Amino acid sequence: MDWLPVSAALLLTGALALCLGGFLLPQSDSSAESLRIVQEQGGQWMAAAVVLFIASICLSLGLPAVMTLFQRRGWTVGVIAAVVLEVGFIGTAGFAMLMGFFRALVNTQTIKSQGLDDVATDAGLAIFLYAWIAGLYVGELLLAIALLRAATVPRWVPIALIAHALTFPISGLLPEYLSKATVLLLVLGFAGVAIHATSPQNRQRLS
Repeated sequence: MDWLPVSAALLLTGALALCLGGFLLPQSDSSAESLRIVQEQGGQWMAAAVVLFIASICLSLGLPAVMTLFQRRGWTVGVIAAVVLEVGFIGTAGFAMLMGFFRALVNTQTIKSQGLDDVATDAGLAIFLYAWIAGLYVGELLLAIALLRAATVPRWVPIALIAHALTFPISGLLPEYLSKATVLLLVLGFAGVAIHATSPQNRQRLS
């Protein structure tokens, strides 16, 4: 079986699913609003959770296609980037499962606004969230650096990934629609990776 096109297609599918999940996920500014969203938009909430879980699986299976772009130059950084990204992808699956668990707690009226505030300040949950976010954005930056060193893709591919990673510190200052739209830069970068991983030049270099 020629696995490379399958892995590249899964990489792009995962990026698109991550984008869709980000657009579906409602944003809230308080615990009470989060509870209201889950109660009134439970279907959309669970759809976002399912899409994010699928995204994590597809992105993980797409990493082998990414690694074919590093043969000599950029190999070490590329391996580190893949490991860090995998932490972020696993964290995405964990976040999706937490969303489902949270909805179950809300539907059974097990958790209230005050209880949600206590959960939000839990140290273990905070560590998980920080590790998940760091895995995605730091891994993305490392991947862009590795691609620049390897020079196996056009420069716009790593530039798109770097641009997306750099939007994270200012995402809270942007309007909601614009903050969510920045994930399109990630999709663009991963699309470029998938296309060039399956290009005749790369396949010839691997043979």
